[in-house]
Amino acid sequence: MINRRSFLEFSSSGLATAVLANLMRRDLSARPEGKGASLHPFAKAKRAIHICLVGGFSQVDSFDYKPELDKLHGKALPRGAQPKTFFGQTGLLRKSEWEFKQRGKSGLWVSELFPHLEKVADELTIIHSMVADTPNHMPAMFQENSGFQSNGFPSLGSWLSYGLGNESDALPTFVVIPDARSLPNGGASNWSSGFLPARHQGTLFRSGSQPIRNLFAGQRIPVEAEKEALALLKGLNQGHLSSRSDNDLLKARIASYELAAKMQLSIPEAIHFEDEPQSIQELYGIHDKQTADCGRRCLLSRRLLERGVRFVQLYSGGAFGGTPRHGWDGHENNKTNHQREAGLIDQPVAALIADLKQRGMLEDTLIICTSEFGRTPFTQAAKGTLGLGRDHNAEGFTVWMAGAGLKKGITYGETDDISWRAIHNKVTWPDFHATVLHLLGLNHEALTWYHNGIERRLTNVHGHVLKDILS
Repeated sequence: MINRRSFLEFSSSGLATAVLANLMRRDLSARPEGKGASLHPFAKAKRAIHICLVGGFSQVDSFDYKPELDKLHGKALPRGAQPKTFFGQTGLLRKSEWEFKQRGKSGLWVSELFPHLEKVADELTIIHSMVADTPNHMPAMFQENSGFQSNGFPSLGSWLSYGLGNESDALPTFVVIPDARSLPNGGASNWSSGFLPARHQGTLFRSGSQPIRNLFAGQRIPVEAEKEALALLKGLNQGHLSSRSDNDLLKARIASYELAAKMQLSIPEAIHFEDEPQSIQELYGIHDKQTADCGRRCLLSRRLLERGVRFVQLYSGGAFGGTPRHGWDGHENNKTNHQREAGLIDQPVAALIADLKQRGMLEDTLIICTSEFGRTPFTQAAKGTLGLGRDHNAEGFTVWMAGAGLKKGITYGETDDISWRAIHNKVTWPDFHATVLHLLGLNHEALTWYHNGIERRLTNVHGHVLKDILS
């Protein structure tokens, strides 16, 4: 909360001018824009969190239990099989490295890779039959985020910002919080607004005590000097914009500075966890070295959603390459890779689900957890050998969801007996995106933006809502 003294100090500075000017625009920014932006009456979710597992998360070792694979361990694929992998090395079949058990009242199969997530299995809605158009990281990540394999298209968060409007005067609509180790390959292209107005691009928050770079001045500025500088800046901006009224990037930049002024008050309050009970801090694991980064980001996400942010995107993993890899790209030794990465996120993500539920927020919050593709049931090794790593697999993999408007503790679709290819109820990214938009009250066929002669949409000309997973 802002105390009386802080408010008076703020009011006496030039920042108040910027804040009040921006408040006058609130009605415009808060209203949904464009075609298809009005909410349909079936909306269940008001906000969403997207947990993005970078690198290719192994469904074989986590949620897609295949007892047949145990029997076929060490054997070759059927003769004539031609998998579309990234490196083209097809070794022998390898069973899961972790034991599977049925969890909760629902009996969902979850492996011991996730000892904390298994405790909230009854909240999960698991899709086993996802398919992607490519096993190549970069285009697959772009497709996961924007529906297209090339950059330049609006991300899911940008479409939600455009369709739902802003709910907060003092915080962005769409926030991105990457892994502390590195940004994902492609960086801001993954949360770009594309051809939508620039104000719908994701706002990057960093880990640590200063999540937004350059939000505060490096040294204290006298109040009068700050007032004069801001007044001059405002006049220059208005004069510059008056002859460039159709320049969207310029408008967005001016608006971003106005929002930054308000965030000088809202951000410190949101990122400081001193008011959180010790039990909540321990639940998220923010004081444990292994889980601290993801724990703090998950807790911050909940606090941002409480304060009106519409969409938060959390990245687990970053740029590919290096030793060890920053992400779920288990080419060399999938067991070592996934054990490390799961240890970083398992407790915090399970805590996020449990915390939202106990606060009554899970009823109108959508959580989605995806990866650009999965991993192969056979090893990435020379033909006839049993390696330790798994290659990319875009032909059948698992994602999960939880929260608003979903049937809980169920699975949808299936892969073949070895978790290689989706064989029943295949789900494409347009299908998945259409379902997410539907849960948030938006019609994926009507939410459009006219660009280069085409009424563009997140789902292109494809996609259908997965009605069988809706409550």
